[in-house]
Amino acid sequence: MKFIILGCGSSMGVPRPDGFFGNCNPKEPKNYRSRCSALIKSKKNNILIDTSPDLRKQLLKNKVKTIDKVFYTHNHADQTHGINDLRVFSLKKKKKIPVFANKLTTQYLTNSFSYCFKDHKDYPATLKLHRIRKKIKFGKFLSIKSIPVCHGSINSLSFIINNKIAYLPDANRIFKRNFKEFNNISFMIIDCLRFKKHSSHFNLEDVLKINSLLKPKKMILTNLHSDLDYNQLMNILPKNIKPAYDGLSINF
Repeated sequence: MKFIILGCGSSMGVPRPDGFFGNCNPKEPKNYRSRCSALIKSKKNNILIDTSPDLRKQLLKNKVKTIDKVFYTHNHADQTHGINDLRVFSLKKKKKIPVFANKLTTQYLTNSFSYCFKDHKDYPATLKLHRIRKKIKFGKFLSIKSIPVCHGSINSLSFIINNKIAYLPDANRIFKRNFKEFNNISFMIIDCLRFKKHSSHFNLEDVLKINSLLKPKKMILTNLHSDLDYNQLMNILPKNIKPAYDGLSINF
């Protein structure tokens, strides 16, 4: 089983659409970052987390031929607006793809992309919404827990896969009541937008504190803005923390 970081960039990606790289060295391939999506890949299921606006390119790059299920962290555009690229996978399977989301995200998806969920003339629905539960099991070998985290003015969902990988791509606070959920995590993949404080994202100082508090075996930084150069981070981070890059794959 693999966890693949399809994209690790912030909402505008790196470089931005106008070509701006900020502090990121354009000669370093790992500084080219598409917007955040991830894939849980196993022999029986390909489970997508979020449909980034860059999803088509991400799936082609990683040679993803099927999508079986989709989980959403929250309702923001950089996590949802690649939803149209799911259509081909529904057509191949000749059935609707199950989509799991919380109440707020469900409302946003049905209002913004109603054609994906309701049949229209000549265009049948391609997706079927399911309200997410705290823990969902797929067979004997895969379980996904959804844990709310604060993301500015809303709650986003983080996901814990098989009690080994925690994925928190958009967050600025973990609720104290949920700290225990993140104990003994092998890989914590966590939002780290920039050096400066931000109202809805962790910054570098924040994630260093979380690393000291929760002590994951390895921490991987995602949702990286253009002021965070890959090699600069590699030079200053503790040994158990690394910046993500598009296509990073974890076996678990």
